[in-house]
Amino acid sequence: MILFLKVSIYIIFFLVMLISCSENKNLDDKNNSINLSKVVDNRDKIDSILKNLDTFPLIKYERFVVSNQKIRKELLKKYSFDSNNPALNKAMRTILRKELGYIKVGDTILIPDKFFDDMRAYSIFPYYYKEAKDIPKLIMVSNKWQSYACYEYGKLVRFAAANTGKEKTPSYPGRYALVWKAELRRSSLDSTWIMPYTWNFHRFAGSAFHKFDMPGYPASHSCIRQFMDDAKWLYKWGEGAKYDSNKVPIHLSGTPVIIIDHYDFSKGKKGDWLYLNSNKDIFINLPENPLKVEEALIPISQIPEDVRGILPNRYRYVYAEDTLRARGIIREGVKITESINFNKLRRQKAEMKRKKDSLKNVQENQLINLHN
Repeated sequence: MILFLKVSIYIIFFLVMLISCSENKNLDDKNNSINLSKVVDNRDKIDSILKNLDTFPLIKYERFVVSNQKIRKELLKKYSFDSNNPALNKAMRTILRKELGYIKVGDTILIPDKFFDDMRAYSIFPYYYKEAKDIPKLIMVSNKWQSYACYEYGKLVRFAAANTGKEKTPSYPGRYALVWKAELRRSSLDSTWIMPYTWNFHRFAGSAFHKFDMPGYPASHSCIRQFMDDAKWLYKWGEGAKYDSNKVPIHLSGTPVIIIDHYDFSKGKKGDWLYLNSNKDIFINLPENPLKVEEALIPISQIPEDVRGILPNRYRYVYAEDTLRARGIIREGVKITESINFNKLRRQKAEMKRKKDSLKNVQENQLINLHN
């Protein structure tokens, strides 16, 4: 009898385990089916997005030497702005990253065999950035390629030329965010610098997107220069910082701005974009997690002296230059130009002149009184 009970218990235990395993297998199969379905569904969505975005044909670039002044004038005339065909002028400026007036005799330029109004046709950024699919708006900037891209949920919506910071006042790689904007701004460091459609993206360094001269290479004081139509578009599209109860901007709460690389200044003014053969030559790799990119390191010398005392995490700015040099972002032997308040210098010079003139007048009056 006891033996019978033991056998019965073993049989029942075996049946329970068999049923349980079968159910788990069915559940696993179901889960696998669901996961696979999601993967396939996402792949289909991505393929669909790419199909809708990458509608531009192959555009070949001809490398052309501006050999004399006559040819230069002919080029400027041919590609000058024409309201009936604005793509000619804008495409040339975007491809060369410069205003055409900066073309000089001896320059090598690229001429596309097709012209489009949509500058995404000439983008070196991918049309779809899957790692940004959950980010409403995102700006990616390349110092190396002197251009930037705007994304909405991973979809490229704007490609534009840019001229970033020169070697002694570079645009440092890393994460930033839009903070505030001004339709027309005079620099707080130099009021002679007039900057239409300014979008500030670093409160303390004063770094900003804005319209300014575009010579076709890094030339700014760490800002990101743009053509006027791109500056207007970005001004309307971007979103600034949110503010706390004390009306202080919340750190990194505006549209994210990621500067992904640094310019190789050993190449001088001839950047990599001038060596492309077509619009399909390259689509640059973007960070796997853009919002996890390290916040930009900026040397304290690049921060205006008047605001250094209120820097949050000040030590980070103090050691930034050593870190940037160790990473090769600042080249050996290059001295970074300290932030200078030219407005303050002019006021000081004007005050010194006023005092000098006043003293001179006093001395002249004393001599006149002595003679009398």
